[in-house]
Amino acid sequence: QVQLVESGGGLVQAGGSLRLSCAASGNILSINHMAWYRQGPGMQRELVAVVPSDGNTHYADSVKGRFTISRDNAKNMVFLQMNSLKPEDTAVYYCNANAGTARWASPRDYWGQGTQVTVSS
Repeated sequence: QVQLVESGGGLVQAGGSLRLSCAASGNILSINHMAWYRQGPGMQRELVAVVPSDGNTHYADSVKGRFTISRDNAKNMVFLQMNSLKPEDTAVYYCNANAGTARWASPRDYWGQGTQVTVSS
């Protein structure tokens, strides 16, 4: 099994910044993509940013130019630097990782418990 633990959420004023961190632990053989999703009030969960194992990054249009995703493969961590935050960025942010735990098993997705980000106007 793989456990994902997020940290770094909180309350910030519009225009401010936050940095989210996510650490993966457990019986990890390999990690493919790592990503951040978010779910706002009454909204479906949506992809915010993803970084595959090759390091190329992809972002939702709504956060391009404001958010930066990065990963530390040595520490099995992924980060989300969020700048110029807007009230519409308010959501629970979830860490996601596609990881393999055994050579005979296919990699699968794992999720963190989520961290609340609230942006006040």
